[in-house]
Amino acid sequence: MTTERDALIAAARTAARHAHAPYSNFGVGAAVLLTDGTVVTGANFENASYGLSLCAETVALATVSAQGRLRDVAEIAVIGGPIGADGLPTGTAPVSPCGRCRQVINEAAQLGKRDLPVHCGAAEGDAVASYRLSELLPQAFGPGDLGIA
Repeated sequence: MTTERDALIAAARTAARHAHAPYSNFGVGAAVLLTDGTVVTGANFENASYGLSLCAETVALATVSAQGRLRDVAEIAVIGGPIGADGLPTGTAPVSPCGRCRQVINEAAQLGKRDLPVHCGAAEGDAVASYRLSELLPQAFGPGDLGIA
């Protein structure tokens, strides 16, 4: 285990405590590490229309983008699980980003010219699976394909 990865997982767990998930009852937290060591977090934010809900990874990356730092993304961690009686995510199986989030993460990866490490953790316990984004989203389409990267 790496200290940096574990710190990102811990930050994602803290963020997940603030998930607004009254429809799915599945809380997710994400933590984004920037090249200067700054960590930006996000939690999923659902609404009654379902389709307009925001994933934790998207919330965190949109915050990074609003700070003008999308090219500075170095790593990302995500955790999640069913919300327990205490209102907190539970579960011991790692959670990975959905397809939409993989594409959003790819935007930052291509802009920063990095194959980002993506750490997928459980809401509880030590289970973590780490991947490179290229493993989670092979043959990705993004800014580089449009001549923007």
